[in-house]
Amino acid sequence: MEYIKELEKDLVETQNFPAFSSGDTISVTYMIKEGNKERPQTFQGVVLQRKGTGATETFTIRKMSGNVGVERIFPVNSPFINKIVVNKKGSVRRARIFYFRERTGKSARIKEKKSFA
Repeated sequence: MEYIKELEKDLVETQNFPAFSSGDTISVTYMIKEGNKERPQTFQGVVLQRKGTGATETFTIRKMSGNVGVERIFPVNSPFINKIVVNKKGSVRRARIFYFRERTGKSARIKEKKSFA
């Protein structure tokens, strides 16, 4: 098993993104293909979870588009991700905040983490 993890580290190139966790509001800029053209698109929302380790690590982002909730799962090591920007650090007590899906209005707010810089 250790041999597989070492081989995985060698084969998968990792990018240096800022540290983020569940409850944070982030913007992910990624490349999408339309026909034979490529263009960057930004998806901004709240991180619901981070899942997996190493090459198979993923994170789920949720945003509200009108009255419809939209969730998107991104692999951390995807070559299509250009950059990740952390807009707000959220203060939540859980690693997976699926209860956030049922919330609307004022109850769908996440406290901002106080920074002592």
